[in-house]
Amino acid sequence: MVAILANIIPIGHLAAEETIAFPSSVEIETGDTWSYQGQRYRLYGVQSCLRGSEFVAADGVSSDCGARSMAPLAALLMTETVACQPIGKAKDQATFVVCAANLNGNNIDVGTALISTGSSFAAVYPTGEPVSKAYLVAEMTARSGKAGLWSGRFQHPVQMLLNSR
Repeated sequence: MVAILANIIPIGHLAAEETIAFPSSVEIETGDTWSYQGQRYRLYGVQSCLRGSEFVAADGVSSDCGARSMAPLAALLMTETVACQPIGKAKDQATFVVCAANLNGNNIDVGTALISTGSSFAAVYPTGEPVSKAYLVAEMTARSGKAGLWSGRFQHPVQMLLNSR
């Protein structure tokens, strides 16, 4: 996602006109990307754990970090009312979206929810600057509270992506 964010193509006129509500029939690809009706959607400013990377829980049990990132996104998209605003296109033609979920009568930002519970991370631009400072604060809070993935060991996906450049 790091390299993709640098190449966002704005679709501002759509953001004001179109809100997309996703039913439970979406296909989860990663903890920040899904497909619906032949189109890919990606949460703007959110980076999930990379599929195939390792997560080691406090009890020493190892699992796929990317799969652990996918579960909370799937739970939100499959069980809650989620509405998204498209904000641009990625180089791979995925639509960047900012989403809100209605939980118990309260609207919450999906990116903040995923990051603050420790299942995803704040994405950064190729320069290392955070896409969203609010998401970075949510990540720091999750890390200090050892929420979600922060309760174990893993290689941070943003560092993996920045180092692979």
